[in-house]
Amino acid sequence: MELVINGERKELEAQTILDVVIHFGLEGRPVVVEADGEVLTKEQWASADVRPNMRIELVHFVGGG
Repeated sequence: MELVINGERKELEAQTILDVVIHFGLEGRPVVVEADGEVLTKEQWASADVRPNMRIELVHFVGGG
């Protein structure tokens, strides 16, 4: 299914937001997910279904100096 991830169209096999997070290797890391303008809690990821052309923003934190 085609999704818009951080402003870029991507073709992913995903059914839930959790699938998207796992696809990008972000599980277990501090991540903020926004789906179609709504910020989702980590507890919502597994039950939040994705739809074609859904806009998803994944924000993760990177350490450094």
